[in-house]
Amino acid sequence: MTAGLIEDFHLDVPEAALDDLRDRLARTRWPERETVMDATQGVPLADAQALCAYWRDSYDWRRCEARLNALGQFRTTIDGLGIHFLHIRSPEPDALPLILTHGWPGSVIEFLKVIGPLSDPAAHGGDRGQAFHLVIPSLPGYGFSDKPAEHGWSVERIAAAWIELMRRLGYDRFVAQGGDWGSAVTSAMAVIRPPELAAIHLNFVVATPTADDLATLNDREKTAIADMQQVSTQGRAYAELQRTRPQTLGYSLVDSPAGQAAWIYEKLAAWTDSGGDPTTVLSYDEMLDNIMLYWLPAAGASSARLYWESMAGFGAGTTDLPVGCSIFPGEMTRPSRRWAARKYSNIVHWGEPARGGHFAAFEQPALFVDELRAAFATIRDRAPA
Repeated sequence: MTAGLIEDFHLDVPEAALDDLRDRLARTRWPERETVMDATQGVPLADAQALCAYWRDSYDWRRCEARLNALGQFRTTIDGLGIHFLHIRSPEPDALPLILTHGWPGSVIEFLKVIGPLSDPAAHGGDRGQAFHLVIPSLPGYGFSDKPAEHGWSVERIAAAWIELMRRLGYDRFVAQGGDWGSAVTSAMAVIRPPELAAIHLNFVVATPTADDLATLNDREKTAIADMQQVSTQGRAYAELQRTRPQTLGYSLVDSPAGQAAWIYEKLAAWTDSGGDPTTVLSYDEMLDNIMLYWLPAAGASSARLYWESMAGFGAGTTDLPVGCSIFPGEMTRPSRRWAARKYSNIVHWGEPARGGHFAAFEQPALFVDELRAAFATIRDRAPA
């Protein structure tokens, strides 16, 4: 693909690849069941087998494929790497351009339920003045973006690529949003602060308390600290493995669909606001649509490498660009506003929705849309910075 050229991208996965997936699932060699009655040892055997049985016997990839093709998929080469993205232009000509960035273990699938309300609010009970043109890229090494063949694709490099992508699409003023790694990329865009970027919104806010903060914790902050400590001691093994040995991990994830599914399902169970049962907020089809964007391109190792590249500097830097923050109750880290304000000195919206976890757009699309509308409401009429 020629640099600078934007090409249509049409998905048509060979049937042989789907047959291979079903065959691998049928031949899965399962471990024995866990020795406890909960998920403290990982995904329970019964849960993993139920998900994989549905994947093998009932799941329809062609439904998801048709949905993605209908939305408008594209690819372009930026900084030597092919980038896949969705581009949905609003029917409202004055819509505000918005780039949405997913994280791990997410994908562009996370945003499918918010595309309609964000791009065409009048058709979904909203006001025409709340419309966005949407750009939804796949991170390098994820989905149908290329896999970097050399190290160096840090969040800062991705942020620079996203800025170039928005310029290439002709947007001279835009806003950005992200969660998980998308939060780190979006924050890095704000630190770079190109003249076109008017504001950002984050639904994963990384901000740590100072010693003075720890001496004056309120009840909410005490709960947040306790939950962060729990995650640090019981829920970070995946990140350390992806940060230190992504290649070794990749041999299992790329070869075994059951292994790839369980690796992601565990986080859907732990990080959704679902009491540990992700099926209460996401269907099997939705979860497997997302898992397929790891399985089909064999992205187990390439997606994990982002931890190797950037984990040590996740969310580094400060900015005085306008920032909207949404702290969902099921999120693993829930800083208080005073902690966040030292990093983001111009917070224009601080929301604490009643429901939702780490995958906010996926779990609670209506609340996610409300948060974005509120965060960017005052930005729409401002002149570029």
